[in-house]
Amino acid sequence: MMPGVTPGRRAGWITYAVLTLFAAGSLFPLVWTAIAASRNTTRLAQTPPPFWFGRNLVRNLRIAWTDANMGTALFNTLLVAGTVAAGTVLFSTLAGFAFAKLRFRFKNLLLLLVIGTMMVPPQLGVVPLYMLIAELSWTDRLQSVVLPTLVSAFGVFFMRQYLLQALPTELVEAARVDGASSWRVVWHVVFPAARPAMAVLGMLTFVLAWNDFFWPIIALTQNGNPTVQVALTGLGRGYIPDQSVIMAGALLGTLPLLLAFVIFGKHIVGGIMTGAVKG
Repeated sequence: MMPGVTPGRRAGWITYAVLTLFAAGSLFPLVWTAIAASRNTTRLAQTPPPFWFGRNLVRNLRIAWTDANMGTALFNTLLVAGTVAAGTVLFSTLAGFAFAKLRFRFKNLLLLLVIGTMMVPPQLGVVPLYMLIAELSWTDRLQSVVLPTLVSAFGVFFMRQYLLQALPTELVEAARVDGASSWRVVWHVVFPAARPAMAVLGMLTFVLAWNDFFWPIIALTQNGNPTVQVALTGLGRGYIPDQSVIMAGALLGTLPLLLAFVIFGKHIVGGIMTGAVKG
């Protein structure tokens, strides 16, 4: 028995079986995408479908990379998702701190207005937003996708709720007494206390921005400045779309997210656990 592990806390075979089942169910779509990307459309249309890898993976990946302009799309998506995640974390933390710890007039009313925007379907703002970016000559430019999403109501509410519990008011007041300015309080007190929540919010925002399709397909074009989701629409065109090439493009668009999780997964999970303990 390992030191510090009590017998009552050891996992049994039922726990491992359930975890294995959930892991297999979670990985199945990704594995199936890779299998379909290694076959051809004729084999995918047969019954039963293939359940093992074929020999066309490299060929289909090469076709998807060329036809979908995937190199430009990946760079654009990384730029957009990274900028949106950084902006959302920064502005949401500042606004969350203001709503959580500062005193100003109409604070509760403004917070209700921010939360109320979460109840408005985003489709209602598409027409005026597109008219605005057309007036600014931003159509088919990345700023048309970045600027409207630099801050989110969910991020503000999320950071406000976290800072209410994780940041003692006495700590802020002590920094004020020591002569710290507002920016020094934010940099030396708020950001260190909010770091776990900022990591979680950044991860969620990055994934949402990477997978966003609705607004980018309106504001961008497949031959101009596409993101990954916009570029993939070019693979589905034609009289008979090649499903294996479409799957290869989807696999190319998913691999960077998997790579990011492999590299930063430990820090992300650590941030979630730290936030859970503090909460």
